[in-house]
Amino acid sequence: MARTITLDHITKIEGHAKLRLKVDRGKVKQCHLTATEGARYFEGIVKGRRYNEAHEITSRICGICSCAHVIAAIQAVEDALGHAPTKQTKQLRLLLTLGERIRSHATHLYFLSLPDYLGYESALAMAKNHRPELQRALNLMRCGNGIIATLGARDLHPVSATVGGWLRLPKEGDMQKLRLSLDSVKKDAIATCDLFNSLKYPEFESKGKYFSLIHPKDYPFLEGEFGFGKERVKKSDYRSFLTEYHEPDSTANFVVKSDKRYFVGALARINNNRKLLSVDAQKMLRQSGISLPSRNPYHNTIAQAVELVHCVDQALEICSTLKIKPEEVEKIAPRAGTGVGMIEVPRGTLWHEYTLDAQGIITRTNIITPTAQNLLNIQEDIRQFVPRVLKKPRAQIILDVEKLIRSYDPCFSCSAHFLEVDWK
Repeated sequence: MARTITLDHITKIEGHAKLRLKVDRGKVKQCHLTATEGARYFEGIVKGRRYNEAHEITSRICGICSCAHVIAAIQAVEDALGHAPTKQTKQLRLLLTLGERIRSHATHLYFLSLPDYLGYESALAMAKNHRPELQRALNLMRCGNGIIATLGARDLHPVSATVGGWLRLPKEGDMQKLRLSLDSVKKDAIATCDLFNSLKYPEFESKGKYFSLIHPKDYPFLEGEFGFGKERVKKSDYRSFLTEYHEPDSTANFVVKSDKRYFVGALARINNNRKLLSVDAQKMLRQSGISLPSRNPYHNTIAQAVELVHCVDQALEICSTLKIKPEEVEKIAPRAGTGVGMIEVPRGTLWHEYTLDAQGIITRTNIITPTAQNLLNIQEDIRQFVPRVLKKPRAQIILDVEKLIRSYDPCFSCSAHFLEVDWK
């Protein structure tokens, strides 16, 4: 007998999504995951604006990863203008993104993922019996917010980072305060790894390949090539590597590699770059006991916990060694050109591309977010996973499916169409 399961509101994720499953005689006949966010139009909104406005506008794509869009947009514009930022500017941009990753990973791990494994409907329901765990999460989130507010002048949609440098630089005292804050949460990051290493994860292997930035010397955040194994591409050639498409009944943007699904995110990064993690992060990864490379999406939570340790360590290193020196925002003459920003953000690889005319006016934009790249893989993982849980009660099937979706830490707000349109 055929039966249909429709999830109109998938909980504990960023944004809104809908899933429709139709199963007949133990086989999945239909599996359709869609974003139900409204079309965003950001690619059209920035068209006709000056090059130094793109990062301010596109940061509004998402609140939880606004810093990521700021830095990706700035990198793309500077690439189009042929500008190379100073070492200090690059280090502070890296520190800003580390703060955002600390905040984002802590939020997902404790408030969106952990309730699934401890048998609670929400983090609020956990509060009575798991106060220490939630306090640990708040400590990490406060630390991440502090980094963002110090560098970006506020903890959402930062305004200090700009094309050519920083409108306001932190003082040495600010960096010292950040170092003390990071020192105080290192134990929380380690305890987070211990907690998520102790959980039992379903045995499941996705058939999608894992892609991320790959760098020969540093765990990649803002630089590298995009790839899997020997399949690599430089950022300027990404259009020959990836293909975007839209489903007619969804506002989501889907992205494939050679018409095949793949996934991005913390697990993909660790699969590709695990030897470049900090010493303590590598230690926690070994203690997890997972075998790498892993294609089990549930291991993404372990990978995020390990990255928390690495991010705290790398942020500590920057705050301890970077001596802030006065720098003015560099003046850059407008010119015609196309540039691409390609960086790693909490949920995977983010792409921004801008074409400028000779006056520095934006004439074309393309933005590809991590969740857009993960969508097809999540959908096909569900199709692959559901037959093994069909004998369970309906409520348990729904929970298991939602748990699989949440393991990717998706942001459906960021997957919605950005739609470059002609406003005239």
